[in-house]
Amino acid sequence: MRKGVLEFCILSIIRQGEVYPSDLVEKMKAANLNILEGTLYPLLTRLKNAGVLTYRWVESNSGPPRKYFVMTDQGLEFYKELEATWQELANAVATLTSNENSEPISTNQTTTSLSTEDGKE
Repeated sequence: MRKGVLEFCILSIIRQGEVYPSDLVEKMKAANLNILEGTLYPLLTRLKNAGVLTYRWVESNSGPPRKYFVMTDQGLEFYKELEATWQELANAVATLTSNENSEPISTNQTTTSLSTEDGKE
């Protein structure tokens, strides 16, 4: 999965509210988008270092404290940019793949010949 798409998916989940990383993995799996924790944690750290996310520690009854992530105001602005880019891409793909807008390709199209290095065809 491309980095920008992965960021958009992860931020789409976090935008809904504070989230624990294993919950992100579960929600991605439920959407049929598998992600490994070895991919997720570096991405979360990078987004936190960029000011897109922040986190808070929550004590756990069964083990060490847990880190819950939430989007910052800067993160919400970044998300809006990603969302706009995604919509542009989705609209372009929809236009290209829709049967209504596609024109048949003629099998009788003429081709141009390529010139060789000495200028002869």
